Amino acid sequence: MAIGETTDVQVSAAMACAGIAAWLMSGRRAGARRARLLLAGGGAEAGPPRQEWVGATWRRLRERMRPEAWSLVAGLVIAVIGSSVVPLLLGAAGVPLLGRVRRASEARRAREQRGDAVIALCGALAGEVRAGRQPGEALRGAARDSDGLGDGQPVVLAAARFGGDVPGALTEAARQPGADGLVGLAACWRVAVDRGAGLAAGLDRLEGALRAERDQRADMRAQLAGSRSTASMLAGLPVLGLLLGTALGADPLHVLLHTGPGLGCLLVGGVLEGVGLWWALRIVRGAEAA
Repeated sequence: MAIGETTDVQVSAAMACAGIAAWLMSGRRAGARRARLLLAGGGAEAGPPRQEWVGATWRRLRERMRPEAWSLVAGLVIAVIGSSVVPLLLGAAGVPLLGRVRRASEARRAREQRGDAVIALCGALAGEVRAGRQPGEALRGAARDSDGLGDGQPVVLAAARFGGDVPGALTEAARQPGADGLVGLAACWRVAVDRGAGLAAGLDRLEGALRAERDQRADMRAQLAGSRSTASMLAGLPVLGLLLGTALGADPLHVLLHTGPGLGCLLVGGVLEGVGLWWALRIVRGAEAA
């Protein structure tokens, strides 16, 4: 055998041996890793990766913490970064304000849900009446299906079952936030009972009117979403300015928190910021109410 052929064979054999060794080592590492996972997990594969665990923890934290608590957290972080207690005090002062905003938002969603339930109640009641059921029995079935009566359901159903004043009970139940449509239902019931008019036809017209009003409010809110977003963006510009100043090395936090003129600017700027944001949101709410 020639020397060149011997060298090629040796090189090929060396490469083959190296490949086999690498395969064995990888298999051994995989086996060791599998053994560690089995021992750590009690016979099961490992749990979610660390990134998924962090994401799940963050989601649980956001669900459990109320929005106003983040004001205190942000104040604490800025206080640590700026070595001042002023941001912590401002964050604590923002807790009741954000809590009021959260409660107002929750009340608005509750009103909208109650209004949707009233619309569903009118549609279900019209269907029950068309099916041939008596108004009292139809009202009981529709109320159970739609929950449109809310807290007034026991009183209204009792009046419908025992021959009481159903329109009066419906009018009283309409005092709940978002249940204004029950006043129209009471009027339809009174007209149908006193004058013998068709209850289903009146309920259809009432349902259509309530749906049109709801769609109009949703359309107006969609049109004002841009104005609301603009107001929020303008409110965040001072924060962007602080970040830019920090990136440029100007140390704006030290100026604002540790100097007299800086504290004065912080006070005046905060008041103007709050007044401007309140005024912009007041204009938006006025347009929604109109």
